[in-house]
Amino acid sequence: MKNIIIGGVVIVAILIAGFYALNSYIYNEKQAPAVADYKDSAYRIDGMSVQLKDGLAKSEAAPGSASMVMTRYFGNDYVVDLNNDGREDVVFLLTQETGGSGVFYFVVAVLNTERGYVGSDGYLLGDRIAPQTIETSPNPRHKNVVVANYVDRAVGEPMSAQPSVGKSVYLKLDVASMMWGIVEPDFEGESR
Repeated sequence: MKNIIIGGVVIVAILIAGFYALNSYIYNEKQAPAVADYKDSAYRIDGMSVQLKDGLAKSEAAPGSASMVMTRYFGNDYVVDLNNDGREDVVFLLTQETGGSGVFYFVVAVLNTERGYVGSDGYLLGDRIAPQTIETSPNPRHKNVVVANYVDRAVGEPMSAQPSVGKSVYLKLDVASMMWGIVEPDFEGESR
């Protein structure tokens, strides 16, 4: 009887170890590729993966389309630890031109991991806006929330009008999904 119990415990231990090994493998496979320079990271823009090389990516607008989509590193770098791991991560802007007259601005983040830099999903700020600063939320209740400031056109103004209305969006990165969530500026609860 004692041998059966010991054998059962050994089998359970092997199954648990196998589960953790498989789980770790699957987790690592789902992670975006890590790179040494954040301007070479992959980001998700409108559901599509965009791999930058020296801050630039070119791709077809649609299969068979003659238009090229240009995704570029814009800047406005803001260095901040988004996941409390003691490493400096970077939040910045990318632009994307899809062949028309528009220039679309996206907020992205890149986490500085042990493996290297890993890029996030892009949050669309707008088309033909005037980007301003990226900073930490001034709300003391916000944890790891960044604020992207920009100037946009007033409601009803044509796209050809100069941006004149200051706006801000409060964003928090979900580090598990690498997607942005919108945070209310004056939210009284905690943002964890």
